[in-house]
Amino acid sequence: MKVKCALISVSDKRGLVDFAKGLKKLGVEIIASGGTFNALADAGIGAVKLSVYAKAPEMLGGRVKTLHPKIHVGILADRENRAHMNELKKYKIKPIDLVVVNLYPFRSALEKNRPEKELVENIDIGGVALLRAAAKNFSSVAVVCDPDDYVEVLGGLQGKKGVLSDATRKKLAAKAFCETAAYDSVIARYFSPLSSMPEKFSLAFEKVQGCRYGENPHQNAAIYRSAFPEKNSLLDFRQLNGKELSFNNFLDLNSAVAIAREFAEPCAAIIKHGNPCGVAVAESLEEAFSRALECDEKSAYGSIIALNKECDAGTAKRISAFFNEAVVAPSFEVAALAILKKKENLRVLELQFPKPSGGIDFRRIEGGLLLQETDNISSAEEGRQVVSRRKPSESENADLEFAWRIAKHVKSNAIVLAKGRATIGIGAGQMNRVNSVKIALENAGQRSDGAALASDAFFPFRDNIDVAADNGVKAFIAPGGSIRDSEVIKAADERDVSLVFTKARHFRH
Repeated sequence: MKVKCALISVSDKRGLVDFAKGLKKLGVEIIASGGTFNALADAGIGAVKLSVYAKAPEMLGGRVKTLHPKIHVGILADRENRAHMNELKKYKIKPIDLVVVNLYPFRSALEKNRPEKELVENIDIGGVALLRAAAKNFSSVAVVCDPDDYVEVLGGLQGKKGVLSDATRKKLAAKAFCETAAYDSVIARYFSPLSSMPEKFSLAFEKVQGCRYGENPHQNAAIYRSAFPEKNSLLDFRQLNGKELSFNNFLDLNSAVAIAREFAEPCAAIIKHGNPCGVAVAESLEEAFSRALECDEKSAYGSIIALNKECDAGTAKRISAFFNEAVVAPSFEVAALAILKKKENLRVLELQFPKPSGGIDFRRIEGGLLLQETDNISSAEEGRQVVSRRKPSESENADLEFAWRIAKHVKSNAIVLAKGRATIGIGAGQMNRVNSVKIALENAGQRSDGAALASDAFFPFRDNIDVAADNGVKAFIAPGGSIRDSEVIKAADERDVSLVFTKARHFRH
């Protein structure tokens, strides 16, 4: 069908004038709502005011202006249905062939923390109805909800003498339905936060960019941003160097940033396959990175590095001395950036580290979704209890607290060995806990003498204490709760080591 009449009602006026001028050159009649009509009139573009065409004034302060049978009948009429077309003639209603609508900026108002009354006024009613009506009747009507599509739509109309292809109309309809679904999702989430675990909810995301590939090169992938405004986002990075980020890069960046932001002191976190292979805090960033790297230098090859302070030249030299995938920091000294950019493929990302959101964690399973509150417990201080005869020293307490924080970010079964507030050995993802202990001790070697050990969950048997104590570990921290707690405490006393129980655990599957 040739586009002869267009209805335009937009809150976002980007590109409106040029688009309307193009339509007028094609001989398209324009019906426009109040604000849009005024914008077109100011640009010298002729249009029919919607209230004049419908012979009904805008009412309730603008809440009702497009909700009129003359408008919706003109949109919904099936051009191939003779009865429909006869009704249009009978009631002298124009067929509307193109609907151009974008919605009240509810999300923008939410981002600006507007009062609830103002938020409610930014819930679009008529615009959503127009988009759905036009999208439903895509076989006869084209619908445009995004100013970024104006050029493509106008080009299509000009190239085909006012006619858009079936494929284009269907694609535009799909976009309109996605737009209304996302819009309603944001509103619904405002009224019913996911933290309340509602009976029903929907999620909406907007594509940010494609990934080079998924977990493997044969898998297509992309990254999406939540349509619900988030104050803390990993996606607010600025890439200063390197090639496109991959699916796995984003996962590891998320893990690396989550660890580095745990600390106020200079901290370096080195991540490989979702687990830390080295973390340290120190008085300087360069020292923190050096000590983190010492934990497991071999595993650090091809890693993701997060720094919670501005990257200096000394740290940049250490980073550029071996192959790694990416480095992220709040800022980079000019000299440091120059050093890192010598590695053409090294991804260098600038990011103001988001604070823990205290939000909801999602896990996809076949046919469904698991929701849980995020694990935001960082300190073991609350509810901690020394259950052994030997009390940990001040330095051991500092290492226990440090290791406990890191254990939260290690795949279960998780064991973290620390000394001087730096990891010296990490055991991750093993099916039994004593194997995680053995892996951590193997990585630590002779450094385990006098070290502190954190476990993400309780010790089910005393063998964990015995194996670690045989290698010189002097202090342990873990949740209590095993039926063999008394046996584990007895082992600690027999080996003359300190044992601290916590109330919380840090399983990470």
